[in-house]
Amino acid sequence: MTGLSSQELVALVRRVFRPGPEDRALAFLVDLPDAALGDNTAWKERRELALEWAASLAQRRVELGMAVHLYLYRNVRRNNADLPAGAWAHRFGPLPETADALDAGRLEPFDSVFSTHSILLAPTEFSATAPLKVAARKFLFRAATMPGFSAAMEPALALDYEEINRRVDRFKGLLDRATRAEIEFTVAGSGVERLVLDLRHRTAHASGGVFPQPGTAGNLPSGEAYIVPYEGEVQDTPSLTEGVLPVQLGDEVVRYAVRSNRAVHVLSHGPRSDSEAALLASEPAYGNLAELGLGVLDAFGVKPVGELLLDEKLGLHIAFGRSEHFGGQVGPSAFSSPDAVVHIDRVYLPSVQPKVSVTRMDLLFDDAPALPLIRNDAYCVKWE
Repeated sequence: MTGLSSQELVALVRRVFRPGPEDRALAFLVDLPDAALGDNTAWKERRELALEWAASLAQRRVELGMAVHLYLYRNVRRNNADLPAGAWAHRFGPLPETADALDAGRLEPFDSVFSTHSILLAPTEFSATAPLKVAARKFLFRAATMPGFSAAMEPALALDYEEINRRVDRFKGLLDRATRAEIEFTVAGSGVERLVLDLRHRTAHASGGVFPQPGTAGNLPSGEAYIVPYEGEVQDTPSLTEGVLPVQLGDEVVRYAVRSNRAVHVLSHGPRSDSEAALLASEPAYGNLAELGLGVLDAFGVKPVGELLLDEKLGLHIAFGRSEHFGGQVGPSAFSSPDAVVHIDRVYLPSVQPKVSVTRMDLLFDDAPALPLIRNDAYCVKWE
């Protein structure tokens, strides 16, 4: 199924993780459907791809310098929800159809998996980025998370990541210095909306698809700088994030009213707007503006494939929900139940949201003039 040879897979692990003599074991983590949540074709193909990659690398374990293992676990229903208690080791034979087919007595605690593997890859249906970022800091492994990965994304694993890292680092430096971001959207049929994001009291992150340091985890493929807008946790210093955020969901543009870094209600009307309004009312933490991300892969000829893992790395994106894994304040305890925990990105590209255009985005600083960052859906930064 895969377009990557075993030699290319070994080279990929070496490039992404830069393993050393202390790295003795690598694990793939794969989530399974169950009776409560059925399978789909893309999910099944991803599991088979993970099995093929793991088996191929296991055959070259001497050259790789590490043992290679595959672990299966019950899906967690939502992106970035906490992982279950444990996982099942799999011996590279045919995969079970569902988690219900596995022996509960053979479940291995995730703490054990994390403490015996210094490198993890997670090509999953539901993103494990948030829980793995948290666990990486405790167990000092490094992990590449690949939610929604498909064979169509394999060319993005072979890009010029030296240049990608240079651009990502530059964006991180700008976000670190900025005190706010001002964004102007033009919405087809309803005019202009404006949003201000408060970037004070925060440090940005660079994710260039390379994880050489213990205690780190992030997406692969990657190519973004990102920051959590200030959520108002400093005493007597409320968040200044406010305005209207338009998001196209299907054919409908949902317009969220934002105050103090939360989407507090929905201004638009329609089936999707009504659904989102009900979700905000029942799950306020969902409305937390959890991330401002600046992807760079569009300039390298990468096109959207309909999966957030890749699409968010192409340009501007803004996320709702969980933020503590990025250095924010909103974690699983802010939600009503583990099944409600979510971190979900909204990607602003004409091909993804054709009814919403980013007319203008500027970064503002205390010590320098405002920097024009986006004009008419394209970065206006000179990279030379």
